[in-house]
Amino acid sequence: MAESGRILALDTVTEGCSAALLVGGVLSEKFEHTPRGHTQHILPMVDQLLVEAGCSLQQLDAIAFDRGPGSFTGLRITAGVVQGLAYGADLPVIPVSSLATLALGHFRAHQQRNILVAMDARMGEVYWGCYQINASGVPQLQGEELVISPDALVQPAGEWVGIGSGWREYGEVLGQQRDDPLVNRDGEAVPHAADVALLGEIAFQQGALLSAAEAQPLYLRNQVVQTQR
Repeated sequence: MAESGRILALDTVTEGCSAALLVGGVLSEKFEHTPRGHTQHILPMVDQLLVEAGCSLQQLDAIAFDRGPGSFTGLRITAGVVQGLAYGADLPVIPVSSLATLALGHFRAHQQRNILVAMDARMGEVYWGCYQINASGVPQLQGEELVISPDALVQPAGEWVGIGSGWREYGEVLGQQRDDPLVNRDGEAVPHAADVALLGEIAFQQGALLSAAEAQPLYLRNQVVQTQR
């Protein structure tokens, strides 16, 4: 088995703002629920985590980050902060899906393995991903991540849980499309950096590292600005 990494993780892509540190198998996190002001919170969180762990940024092995999909502003904040930190400390980066992060967080809290993640994408659409948690506790994407109108989705049959803000905003439409009722639903769930760190650790052991310049957000939607006539 590969040696465990020392990983800093960041997440600012929703109304949740968090940083986490995984060192020697010990996971710690700072989290705030804030609609805005992520740029004012994220770096002090990082500093506090490093001080509490008694290590410097240069002593870490990689920086994992939530690369989206999510808020366009939040994605740009995360990518910019990660690039600055990674360049300054000469560290590789690890991009992690926000949808997979949500799926892992729900599994760790509730041990439910079939998870339909829907995040509100605005413009009447959701970011969508179907995840099954394997025997090792790792989210496995079924199909592909999408940005799509809720009423255009084809949902899998069987026992699933629904998590993410898309279920809060479009729960009625999404629910009407199901032959089987959801086992559970949580429309308030947001990604946490602690789960980004755990997914980053998996990628680190697989050698899936990128350069700081490659710390780019994933928008899914090509048209990032909607114009109205």
